[in-house]
Formats: sequence, structure tokens, C-alpha cells
Amino acid sequence: RHLLTTACGALAAAAYGAGARRVALPAFAAWAGLTAEFAAARVLPGPRTPGEVARMLVTSAAIPPAATWHRLRGLLAHARAGAWCGNRAVLFDRDDTLVRDVPYNGDPARVEPVPGARRALDRLRRRGVRIGVVSNQSGVARGLVTRADVRRVNDRVDELLGPIDVWEVCPHGPDDRCPCRKPRPGLVVRAARRLEVAPSACVVIGDVGADMRAAEAAGARGVLVPTGRTRPEEVADAPEVAPDLRAAVTRALELLAEGRPR
Repeated sequence: RHLLTTACGALAAAAYGAGARRVALPAFAAWAGLTAEFAAARVLPGPRTPGEVARMLVTSAAIPPAATWHRLRGLLAHARAGAWCGNRAVLFDRDDTLVRDVPYNGDPARVEPVPGARRALDRLRRRGVRIGVVSNQSGVARGLVTRADVRRVNDRVDELLGPIDVWEVCPHGPDDRCPCRKPRPGLVVRAARRLEVAPSACVVIGDVGADMRAAEAAGARGVLVPTGRTRPEEVADAPEVAPDLRAAVTRALELLAEGRPR
């Protein structure tokens, strides 16, 4: 009824503007009748004071086009939204994937997101995809930063990019033989467990081969976004390669929607 009322009003206005009064008058009469019927249904329950009646008349004319606009906008947004990917997750490397790499950074003021990072993460949130970060931070083991420094930097990433559902950080060095340090699967497995999804329902996005090998070892899929420090052989060996973060998220959503993460 709101759509019909709005269509009659629009037709009346357009026809009147074009000088087609034979069309404008019936369309206006239909609009007026529908609007009066809507207003009466809202006025009759009372209290029917002059002020309340006046408000009902004005808003009864305004509600149909407003409701029609919001409904059409919602249908358009739904059509563009794509498949819902609940119970799935995308896990990101932090440095040079979500934010610019500052070696052993312990200063939140130096956090700078890569272009399009916030938009990419918001796109995942709209699709119901959980978001995690899996990051090697060997600066802790080397004594260059503290765990508290890493937390402050991560908190700044949350502020700039929106809340991350899960942070998993390995503070160990390359020689510590830690099972969580990428390319081992520990960070991916722990993040998936905390997100209550299977590793096979996760896609890992990172910029080096260790990210891809960690994903494979955990049973997840990987998408590589090469940067200046990515070696050619890492690109050649990657299961999926994307030119930037936006394209990587697009590919991750395709994999999740297809149910292809293994």
C-alpha cells in the first residue's frame, strides 16, 4: 500500500508538471484517497486532539514515500551483499598486511594502516565473517619490545581498523622452536579455536611464505599479498596470490562462500 500510494503521488506530480491533467487528476485522487485511509486508521484510536490529528495527517503523507525508499534501499543492499559466511573466519598477518611494517614497533603512534584496510575488514564484518590476527613478534624475545608494547600497538590497530575478534601473537624468536611461530600452525589453530571455527573454515591472508605455510599446516587456505619483502619463490609457491588487500578479501570471501577452505 505504501508503494501504491507513493506511485500515485509520483505519477500525479509528474503528469501535472508535464501538463497532462487528465492523468494527474485521477492519480492525485487515488493518492489522496489512500493517504486519507491511512491517516484515518491512525487517527481513529484516539485521542483525536487537534494537535494529534494534524500530526497524523502530515506524517501519513510522509510515511509512504519514506517507507518505500527505505525498503528499496534495503533490497538493493541485500542484493549486493553476497552470501552470508557465518561460522567462517579470515586470519590476517599484522605487519605489511594490515598495517605498514615498522620493524619491532612498540609505539602506537607509528601504526599506519595499509590503504583500504578498514574498508576490507568492514566488508568481512558485514558478511558475518570472524576476524583474527596471527602475528610473529620476535622483538619480544630479542628484548627490543615488551609484551605490553605489543598489546598497545595492537590496541591502536583495533582503534583504527575496528575491533579484531581474536589476537594471537607469538613472542618467540626463530631459534626457540616454538610450535606457534609461523610457519608452524600453532597461531592459526589457536585463533580458530578461540573463534569456535575449524581451521578448515579459515582463510589466512599474509605477505610472506611463512603465512602460507602456517595456513597449509593448520588445514586452512592461504592468500598471499606480495610486498617488497616477499621473495619471488614465495609468490610462485603460494596457493593464491592477490595484488592488494581488497582483492585478497574478495578471494577469501569467494573461498568461504564456496565452502572450499579445506
